[in-house]
Amino acid sequence: MSSKAQQILIALGGADNIIEIEPCITRLRTEVHDPSVVDEAALKAAGAHGVIRAGSVVQVVVGPEADNLAEDIEDLM
Repeated sequence: MSSKAQQILIALGGADNIIEIEPCITRLRTEVHDPSVVDEAALKAAGAHGVIRAGSVVQVVVGPEADNLAEDIEDLM
């Protein structure tokens, strides 16, 4: 399990804030309960190349490791 997955999970507001997370090519597409608790600076510190927000959907651009990170985050939840 990667500490990067843990950092991303925490930055997204923790497991309780995540409704759904799925990999989408180079991104983690995440639906959250409360987008205001998502910490973009912490996501970037964890290695995210970018963060795209649209309402309760937060896409974390992580590159080709999206599949592995999504699995690790689901395991942590």
